[in-house]
Amino acid sequence: MTSYAPGALGLRLSRPSCTQSLRRASGQSCPIGLLKPLCHRLTPSLKVGLRHTQRRTQHTMIKAAGMGEDGVKASVGSPSDHQPMQGDSGSSGSSQDSKPAVSGEKKSMQDYESYPQDFVRRRLVVFVAIVIGYACYYLTRNSLTYTAPVMTADPALKMDITQVGTMTSIFPIAYGFSKFISGVLGARTSPRIMLAGGLMATAVINIMFGFGHSMVWFCSWWALNGILQGFGGPCCARILTSWFATKERGTYWGMWNIAHNLGGFSAPILAGSAARSYGWKWGMWAPGIVGLVVGLGLLFAVKDSPEKIGYPPVEIVKPKKQDAAGLEQKETLLQLLVKNVLKNPYIWGMALTYFFIYVVRQGVTSWFVFYLMKAKGVADAGNAAFRVSGMELGGLFGSLLAGRISDALIARNPKGGNVGKRVQVVIGYTVGVAAMLLAFWSTPASLPWLQWATVFMIGFFLYGPQMLIGLCGAELVGPESVGASEGFLGWVAYLGAANAGIPLSIIVKNYGWNAYFTALLIACGMAILLLAPMVNLKSYVQREGKAKTA
Repeated sequence: MTSYAPGALGLRLSRPSCTQSLRRASGQSCPIGLLKPLCHRLTPSLKVGLRHTQRRTQHTMIKAAGMGEDGVKASVGSPSDHQPMQGDSGSSGSSQDSKPAVSGEKKSMQDYESYPQDFVRRRLVVFVAIVIGYACYYLTRNSLTYTAPVMTADPALKMDITQVGTMTSIFPIAYGFSKFISGVLGARTSPRIMLAGGLMATAVINIMFGFGHSMVWFCSWWALNGILQGFGGPCCARILTSWFATKERGTYWGMWNIAHNLGGFSAPILAGSAARSYGWKWGMWAPGIVGLVVGLGLLFAVKDSPEKIGYPPVEIVKPKKQDAAGLEQKETLLQLLVKNVLKNPYIWGMALTYFFIYVVRQGVTSWFVFYLMKAKGVADAGNAAFRVSGMELGGLFGSLLAGRISDALIARNPKGGNVGKRVQVVIGYTVGVAAMLLAFWSTPASLPWLQWATVFMIGFFLYGPQMLIGLCGAELVGPESVGASEGFLGWVAYLGAANAGIPLSIIVKNYGWNAYFTALLIACGMAILLLAPMVNLKSYVQREGKAKTA
């Protein structure tokens, strides 16, 4: 076979040792093997040239041996196919952080030492958008509450408080079922479309409500509003679990939870002010207009998951099953609901815990003002309302801190049960709720500042479990079942809220306020008992990871 001199390789080697190595190779039948150790002694830029030269030389030698062009391509490929190997580009100036698309070698965002800046920016936009979006759901949900007093004062409507109560009673029934149904059906629908579309639909309903004059019109549109309001929560849960990994999810879930407080704070300002200034119709139209504008913005700002913009998922999830033809096998909606949610005993445990937590929450918000006036002798409703006004503010701080604490516990022991760590925080917060209920029960009316502070702490401890139980339900199931899980939990929670109405009123009427507080304390105790077996519970991602390594 023909020998190759150094010049045939197209290289100019100045180092004597390199030239001598090639001269010694001139009598060999193939210099390819001797070139490999030589590469380690050259500069990075020369390495690239040598690797290209090796491939071209091998291509020429095989072709000269009579294999023909087809044989050469089959053996080593066309010379044009040989591109610089990854990492050989030296200081090419390209940065992976500046590209939305990532290398196929990255199986999840956890493979990065730190998240790319573009990913962080895009995720922040998505997060802020869903916080504002869900807060606007509260605008279109609570608009009637702050418009109704102006409606009853309008002689043209001839409406009394009983008719207002009829409308407000229809809403929670429709809303509870809506969360369940939308969570299940949403498993096959883009959460971005459902979140934005649901908000715009509720906005249109608010606007249509303002054109009515009869109870049939009002009740029909408000029941439909309750049905569409259920779209918001499950969609946000799916987006949060898609964009945030377990180690940080509690913090961001808690921050997202302030949308409840933000919306609850904004509703009386927008709807109430508009109704008083421009008439009750504008009390419904103003939230509707804001909802339409924000809903349109959500369509552009929100992305379902990192994969939609070219990034890998935030965590590795179980690969989907494939049939004999290699096509993905998708579970039906019924399978997602029954197999992953209804057959999961821990989801039932979380749901029943949610039931009792909502009994306490609704029992506090619905009856504390009456308790202060009837049992503590507070003179008027305005004074009593001020003393319980700290609950929402306390809930904001409590939910933020609960998420941070649960994430810190997970970071301290990553191999432990992630859901169990959050359950431990829920138990601690529930004990705090019980302690603050006892404190409020025993605080005299002569200390209004202490009553306000006690209610602040009740909200602080109460909103933590409300937020974390929903997060636990999302982490117990696979990504496709998150909406169904959240919908089921929300439905059971609102059954608990409903039981804080008539049942507690009967208890107060027949047995007095001491029995009322006893019932709330029993509800706290039941929640703790239900959570006790789940303090070491692992998340879906942890269970799947363990199954792969087994």
